[in-house]
Amino acid sequence: MTDLAIIGGTGLNKLEGINIIKRRVVRTPFGEPSGPLTYGEYNGREIVFLPRHGTGHTIPPHKINYRANIWTLKDIGIKQVISIAAVGGINPHLPPARLAVPDQIIDYTWGRENTFYEGGAGKVIHIDFSYPYNENLRQRIITAAKSAGIGIFEGGTYGATQGPRLETAAEIDRMETDGCDMVGMTGMPEAALAREMELAYATCAVVANHAAGRGNSKEEISMKNIELYLHQGMQQVRTILIKILSD
Repeated sequence: MTDLAIIGGTGLNKLEGINIIKRRVVRTPFGEPSGPLTYGEYNGREIVFLPRHGTGHTIPPHKINYRANIWTLKDIGIKQVISIAAVGGINPHLPPARLAVPDQIIDYTWGRENTFYEGGAGKVIHIDFSYPYNENLRQRIITAAKSAGIGIFEGGTYGATQGPRLETAAEIDRMETDGCDMVGMTGMPEAALAREMELAYATCAVVANHAAGRGNSKEEISMKNIELYLHQGMQQVRTILIKILSD
């Protein structure tokens, strides 16, 4: 039985090179997760994969059932979750196709179901979220990247926005002032829900574009370029995941 799960984001809808053992449809008290769980094996190590946006990438960031996704992983015995996420680079050291392992997060989302503890008949729970990512798992990703000869940005603050639209240049300016190094749409409430379920959770982010108003996105953001850089970045992510499974 595996204790490691991968939540795949934009650009990672499946794990290539992994021997698929089975697929499983799950239902939860919070509705259906984004898609079936895929159980795979590599080098004798089992892994579970869940596509965050659905099998055909049909679920936008603000419509993802984050609670069902995290509850499902906890329910099947997962203890560690690596989240793969596409982001825009705000920090000049985060150009397109660069990888990053953030260590902080700022939540700009609204209206999402963001807790398992809603009061009423149940207890009110206040989790410690001072450091939202599990440091041991972060270091595991960083070590695997270095071992594979892949450069990776070791830290940074992830700004989680509502989506599905991309941000304005002024919004990115504000986020930079707030201390954000990268911007994405799926970091929250996923990270907080994982903490509520006592799962070790970390993100490997792929910079898909310069954030609005920066670099080659100064005039506009090119969807064609995003696809190109995502492809390049996800190839590196797959290498890192294989390295983790090989250790």
